[in-house]
Amino acid sequence: MVDDARKTLPPGCEGEEASRGPNVFMGYFDEPELTARALDEEGWYYSGDLCRMDEAGYIKITGRKKDIIVRGGENISSREVEDILLQHPKIHDACVVAMPDERLGERSCAYVVLKAPHHSLSLEEVVAFFSRKRVAKYKYPEHIVVIEKLPALPQVKYKSVC
Repeated sequence: MVDDARKTLPPGCEGEEASRGPNVFMGYFDEPELTARALDEEGWYYSGDLCRMDEAGYIKITGRKKDIIVRGGENISSREVEDILLQHPKIHDACVVAMPDERLGERSCAYVVLKAPHHSLSLEEVVAFFSRKRVAKYKYPEHIVVIEKLPALPQVKYKSVC
């Protein structure tokens, strides 16, 4: 596990999974730029998976680097925000994505499917819910879009589509 500078992290810290050995592929066919981002000159493969290693050496996958929203220098896990949204009594499903922002770089936008279609949900209700859960303010969704159904493609999780 490594940090953004690709330095090894101690157990307990979250970082990107890195591996090398005879089982690691040699690169992406006809994609030198993509290969250069994933493989270094020493043969280390950087998967893009975020994980945490315990003291015994077991690794738990915690998310994907691509699913991180960078808001004013703060990293926000879209998965973490989705998990909190799913605890809201009105929300059936949720997908959190980054919205471009001139000042902060990115802001979070939550697409939510309500349990009861005739109900409504305001940003103020979500903010109050996050406050009651004692979530750090920078993690609050800043835009809420209520939709009937999250988009999905065959064989693809909707989280990858949002």
